[in-house]
Amino acid sequence: MGIADDAVEVRAHGWRTLAALHASIENVLERALTRDAGLSVVEYTVLDALNRQDGWHMRMQQLARASALSPSATTRLVNRLEERGLLTRVDCLDDRRGIYTELTAGGHELLDQARPVHDAALEQALADARDIPELAALVEALPQLTLAAR
Repeated sequence: MGIADDAVEVRAHGWRTLAALHASIENVLERALTRDAGLSVVEYTVLDALNRQDGWHMRMQQLARASALSPSATTRLVNRLEERGLLTRVDCLDDRRGIYTELTAGGHELLDQARPVHDAALEQALADARDIPELAALVEALPQLTLAAR
Protein backbone atom coordinates (compact mmCIF):
# COMPACT_ATOMS: atom_id res chain seq x y z
CA MET A 1 0.00 0.00 0.00
CA GLY A 2 1.46 3.37 -1.02
CA ILE A 3 1.38 6.67 0.83
CA ALA A 4 -1.62 7.85 -1.16
CA ASP A 5 -3.43 4.61 -0.35
CA ASP A 6 -2.71 5.12 3.36
CA ALA A 7 -4.13 8.65 3.24
CA VAL A 8 -7.28 7.43 1.54
CA GLU A 9 -7.70 4.67 4.11
CA VAL A 10 -7.23 7.13 7.00
CA ARG A 11 -9.92 9.41 5.54
CA ALA A 12 -12.21 6.45 4.89
CA HIS A 13 -11.75 5.21 8.45
CA GLY A 14 -12.46 8.70 9.78
CA TRP A 15 -15.61 8.92 7.67
CA ARG A 16 -16.81 5.49 8.86
CA THR A 17 -16.24 6.53 12.47
CA LEU A 18 -18.10 9.81 11.97
CA ALA A 19 -20.97 8.00 10.24
CA ALA A 20 -21.17 5.46 13.07
CA LEU A 21 -21.29 8.22 15.70
CA HIS A 22 -23.93 10.12 13.73
CA ALA A 23 -26.10 7.01 13.33
CA SER A 24 -25.77 6.18 17.01
CA ILE A 25 -26.79 9.68 18.10
CA GLU A 26 -29.60 9.93 15.57
CA ASN A 27 -31.10 6.62 16.70
CA VAL A 28 -31.18 7.74 20.34
CA LEU A 29 -32.63 11.14 19.41
CA GLU A 30 -35.25 9.60 17.12
CA ARG A 31 -36.52 7.24 19.81
CA ALA A 32 -36.64 9.91 22.52
CA LEU A 33 -38.21 12.64 20.38
CA THR A 34 -40.81 10.33 18.88
CA ARG A 35 -41.74 8.86 22.26
CA ASP A 36 -41.77 12.05 24.33
CA ALA A 37 -42.53 14.86 21.86
CA GLY A 38 -44.19 13.26 18.83
CA LEU A 39 -41.47 14.60 16.54
CA SER A 40 -38.90 12.97 14.31
CA VAL A 41 -35.30 14.19 14.37
CA VAL A 42 -35.72 16.00 11.05
CA GLU A 43 -38.96 17.63 12.23
CA TYR A 44 -37.17 18.83 15.35
CA THR A 45 -34.29 20.09 13.21
CA VAL A 46 -36.67 22.14 11.05
CA LEU A 47 -38.48 23.64 14.03
CA ASP A 48 -35.16 24.43 15.70
CA ALA A 49 -33.75 26.05 12.54
CA LEU A 50 -36.82 28.24 12.21
CA ASN A 51 -36.71 29.13 15.90
CA ARG A 52 -33.09 30.25 15.62
CA GLN A 53 -34.21 32.92 13.15
CA ASP A 54 -35.32 35.07 16.11
CA GLY A 55 -38.79 35.84 14.88
CA TRP A 56 -37.86 35.84 11.22
CA HIS A 57 -38.58 33.23 8.64
CA MET A 58 -36.66 31.14 6.14
CA ARG A 59 -37.06 30.49 2.45
CA MET A 60 -37.72 26.88 1.55
CA GLN A 61 -34.24 26.44 0.01
CA GLN A 62 -32.63 27.76 3.22
CA LEU A 63 -34.70 25.31 5.22
CA ALA A 64 -33.65 22.49 2.89
CA ARG A 65 -29.98 23.31 3.52
CA ALA A 66 -30.51 23.62 7.28
CA SER A 67 -32.22 20.23 7.45
CA ALA A 68 -29.99 18.46 4.87
CA LEU A 69 -33.04 17.51 2.80
CA SER A 70 -33.73 17.73 -0.90
CA PRO A 71 -36.11 20.49 -1.99
CA SER A 72 -38.91 17.98 -2.64
CA ALA A 73 -38.43 16.27 0.73
CA THR A 74 -38.43 19.68 2.41
CA THR A 75 -41.71 20.57 0.73
CA ARG A 76 -43.31 17.31 1.89
CA LEU A 77 -42.03 17.85 5.44
CA VAL A 78 -43.24 21.46 5.51
CA ASN A 79 -46.66 20.26 4.27
CA ARG A 80 -46.88 17.76 7.15
CA LEU A 81 -45.77 20.30 9.76
CA GLU A 82 -48.16 22.89 8.37
CA GLU A 83 -51.04 20.39 8.56
CA ARG A 84 -50.15 19.86 12.23
CA GLY A 85 -50.28 23.64 12.81
CA LEU A 86 -46.59 23.87 13.71
CA LEU A 87 -45.53 26.22 10.95
CA THR A 88 -46.99 28.39 8.26
CA ARG A 89 -45.96 29.68 4.85
CA VAL A 90 -45.82 33.37 4.03
CA ASP A 91 -45.48 34.86 0.56
CA CYS A 92 -42.37 36.94 -0.01
CA LEU A 93 -43.37 40.54 -0.68
CA ASP A 94 -40.16 41.25 -2.65
CA ASP A 95 -40.31 38.17 -4.87
CA ARG A 96 -43.69 36.73 -5.80
CA ARG A 97 -42.05 33.37 -6.47
CA GLY A 98 -40.57 33.22 -2.98
CA ILE A 99 -42.20 31.52 -0.04
CA TYR A 100 -41.09 31.86 3.54
CA THR A 101 -41.72 29.39 6.31
CA GLU A 102 -42.10 30.39 9.94
CA LEU A 103 -43.08 28.82 13.24
CA THR A 104 -46.57 29.20 14.62
CA ALA A 105 -47.29 29.61 18.33
CA GLY A 106 -47.98 25.86 18.42
CA GLY A 107 -44.62 25.18 16.78
CA HIS A 108 -42.84 27.30 19.39
CA GLU A 109 -44.71 25.53 22.18
CA LEU A 110 -43.91 22.03 20.91
CA LEU A 111 -40.27 22.99 20.35
CA ASP A 112 -40.05 24.29 23.91
CA GLN A 113 -41.41 20.95 25.15
CA ALA A 114 -39.11 18.93 22.87
CA ARG A 115 -35.86 20.79 23.56
CA PRO A 116 -35.18 19.23 27.00
CA VAL A 117 -35.97 15.80 25.54
CA HIS A 118 -33.54 16.42 22.68
CA ASP A 119 -30.80 17.79 24.92
CA ALA A 120 -31.05 14.93 27.44
CA ALA A 121 -31.07 12.32 24.68
CA LEU A 122 -28.06 13.95 23.00
CA GLU A 123 -26.15 14.00 26.27
CA GLN A 124 -27.01 10.33 26.87
CA ALA A 125 -26.03 9.34 23.31
CA LEU A 126 -22.67 11.08 23.67
CA ALA A 127 -22.07 9.47 27.07
CA ASP A 128 -22.88 6.06 25.61
CA ALA A 129 -20.59 6.70 22.63
CA ARG A 130 -17.72 7.62 24.98
CA ASP A 131 -17.86 4.03 26.22
CA ILE A 132 -17.32 2.61 22.72
CA PRO A 133 -13.58 2.54 22.05
CA GLU A 134 -13.95 3.22 18.32
CA LEU A 135 -16.05 6.35 18.98
CA ALA A 136 -14.51 7.71 22.19
CA ALA A 137 -11.79 9.82 20.56
CA LEU A 138 -14.26 11.50 18.21
CA VAL A 139 -16.68 12.27 21.05
CA GLU A 140 -13.82 13.77 23.06
CA ALA A 141 -12.81 15.92 20.06
CA LEU A 142 -16.28 17.41 19.59
CA PRO A 143 -15.85 20.34 22.02
CA GLN A 144 -12.65 21.40 20.24
CA LEU A 145 -14.34 21.15 16.83
CA THR A 146 -17.20 23.29 18.09
CA LEU A 147 -14.82 25.96 19.38
CA ALA A 148 -12.87 25.93 16.11
CA ALA A 149 -16.07 26.47 14.11
CA ARG A 150 -16.89 29.70 15.95
